[in-house]
Amino acid sequence: MPDTIPIEDLPHLAGKELAPSDWLEITQDRISQFADATNDHQFIHTDPEKARQTTFGGTIAHGYLTLSLLSYLLPQNTVRPAGMAMALNYGSDKARYLAPVKVGQRVRAQQKILEIAEKRPGQWLSKIGVTVEIDGERAPALIAEILTMYIIK
Repeated sequence: MPDTIPIEDLPHLAGKELAPSDWLEITQDRISQFADATNDHQFIHTDPEKARQTTFGGTIAHGYLTLSLLSYLLPQNTVRPAGMAMALNYGSDKARYLAPVKVGQRVRAQQKILEIAEKRPGQWLSKIGVTVEIDGERAPALIAEILTMYIIK
């Protein structure tokens, strides 16, 4: 559950590590739905038989699918500024895919607040360092720096 933080405390959160999200299993159905939504039907994502013949041994999630899951994983344990009207995805400063996520594996997001500052009255920009871990694997699926704009009432 996200912590509600008084506005005056936001600038002091840089460096704070947050609890990891819950684990989420990556299913073939989720991958196939993402393929349909993005028109990216490359066989390594959508054809289990053909994908078994590759070094991955089966289908893997799209990198962009893993990245897009941050909109579900991050809010589970992020900070929530007091009086927040909304939080807007403001982009990312970097995203690197380090290991494939195979069908049936579970992922979770670990996050650390890198920066948070008021850009305009009532608008706070945060930069969060994110690592998407794969259950039982040493290498993470991805690392990213995610930007969120908090709009305060």
